[in-house]
Amino acid sequence: MRLKRINIDIMRFLVFTVIVYLVAAGSVNLFAIIYVVTFLVLTMQMWTSKSGWRNKIIMSVLYFIAMIVQLSFNEVIVYSGMQAGIFFELKKMFAVLIIMVPFFMVYLNYLYALQRRFFPVIRDASAVSYEMIKAAYSRVGTLKNTIIKSRETLSRDNLAEIVRDIPRHSYTKYLNKNTLTDEFFRECEASLSDEHLYLVISSTGSSGSEVISVFTQKEYNHVSISFDRDLKTILSYNGGGNVSPPGLNQEELKYFCRKEDASMLVYRLEAPKEKKRIVIDKIREINQNGSAYNLVGLVTRVSLRPNIMFCSQFVYSILKVAGLNYFMEKAASVKPTDFIERDYFRKLEFCYEIRFNQQ
Repeated sequence: MRLKRINIDIMRFLVFTVIVYLVAAGSVNLFAIIYVVTFLVLTMQMWTSKSGWRNKIIMSVLYFIAMIVQLSFNEVIVYSGMQAGIFFELKKMFAVLIIMVPFFMVYLNYLYALQRRFFPVIRDASAVSYEMIKAAYSRVGTLKNTIIKSRETLSRDNLAEIVRDIPRHSYTKYLNKNTLTDEFFRECEASLSDEHLYLVISSTGSSGSEVISVFTQKEYNHVSISFDRDLKTILSYNGGGNVSPPGLNQEELKYFCRKEDASMLVYRLEAPKEKKRIVIDKIREINQNGSAYNLVGLVTRVSLRPNIMFCSQFVYSILKVAGLNYFMEKAASVKPTDFIERDYFRKLEFCYEIRFNQQ
């Protein structure tokens, strides 16, 4: 099982690397080769399958049409006009996305084959239960909401902000060092009498958080940890907000309200003084050795160095060091909402909610 997960992580990393390379260095000829090779491979796969002749011909024609549309899209839209700037990079992202069109056709053909196999005649369709119809309707509604949200979230401004921010990050070296001050650690030490740690789940409205929400389908996409109830010592892994280097940073509440409905949920977790001190010492160690925000790891779920993490990865790891983690998971696979949704033994106690921008 562990080997299978490692293989999945490697595949994610390879796919992400290919996508980044294509967006950064893809040319019209390279895309053309990919489209043509995809057409040839899928067509060969279809003609060596056990599908009927009619299905083979139809799918081959559809693959050919998809290839022509892909090639035309690249020639007429992507690589026409000025080939520089953010808008050109966004067009290349679409050129990467449409590589998946023929594979989507394969999936639709698979669904059609299943339908033909299990419901070969019309009267057998009555075997479809109300729950199946309800589930299908729910999926359609979810897909519709996802498309609408994606259209709003993946706006030109949001993507441009993310693209501008990427050069600040590193996947291989520590960028953030000694950012947390002595005053911060004095505040942490002063909180030892409060034998709790505070987990803060937030919906901030930052560009990165909004893009992540498209894939997670969660409203809350950032998690932080604090040593005191008033959040004077709140910190997490983040991009630094163009103020500090990406990595382990103390956070300020004013940076959590990037959208009208921004909000935070604050929970507390029992943490004896000695375990709380272990957490403080570990954070001090990370601060001294250096850190970086695991931007690539959000997709690949892989970290090349111990202190390169994203927010939920950090919070889970820091709890595990002190023996305070209350569910078992690979740190790089933990999502911010997991801390609430996977609290099966009710270790967390809700404290309060902060809603920003409310009149």
